[in-house]
Amino acid sequence: MLIDRKSRLSIIIPCLNEGELLKQCLLELQPLRSEGHELILVDGGSDKPSISQLDAYLDHLVKTTPGRAHQMNQGAAKATGDIFWFLHADSQIGTGLEKNIIHAARKGPVWGRFDVRLSGAHPMLRIVEWMMNRRSCFSGIATGDQAIFIHRDFFSKVGGFPLQPLMEDIEISRRLKRIATPICLQEKIVTSSRRWESKGIVQTILLMWMLRLGYWLGVSPDSLAKHYSHNPRNGS
Repeated sequence: MLIDRKSRLSIIIPCLNEGELLKQCLLELQPLRSEGHELILVDGGSDKPSISQLDAYLDHLVKTTPGRAHQMNQGAAKATGDIFWFLHADSQIGTGLEKNIIHAARKGPVWGRFDVRLSGAHPMLRIVEWMMNRRSCFSGIATGDQAIFIHRDFFSKVGGFPLQPLMEDIEISRRLKRIATPICLQEKIVTSSRRWESKGIVQTILLMWMLRLGYWLGVSPDSLAKHYSHNPRNGS
């Protein structure tokens, strides 16, 4: 059964050289398309030819220059739904999570995020995800891993994602908080733990804390991005 327009989601996924995880994510989202929700993939210039083979799973394939914030804004410009739901290419949403967004939006425009669960089995990852979820709910700041959803009116009021190389999710959360308190949904969205596992869990935690502290102290996103890209564990 098709949903009414006020409950219609535009699901926006930025990607760049993603592999099988992206296809799995798109397959999971097909039942939502059959209900009338919209699925938009924004490719930032992937060199994988398989991207062009994903059209059948999408309502729109947008090709643009790389940059997560820019890509998400380009997806939002194409969107026709009233609620924008931003997912990472390695997200696993399971079934029924969209109903939580729709229910929260029945009383009017909202924005918010889900709790996150990391895909790996290492016990330290349970601590990482617990800290992420508690910190987010306490501070009202959401991260991209938490599948941020934003009513189109709110998205327009804050001017979309700021065009910066890091912390675009932190900054848009700051701006949205001035309009409304975020909805902290406790249902969990699974995201890949590959970043923590490939670079070291403790090392990644320390790097993320350092970057976040630097941002709160006023260090520019460009300077933080240079440090991040030159970190030996980032492979560049």
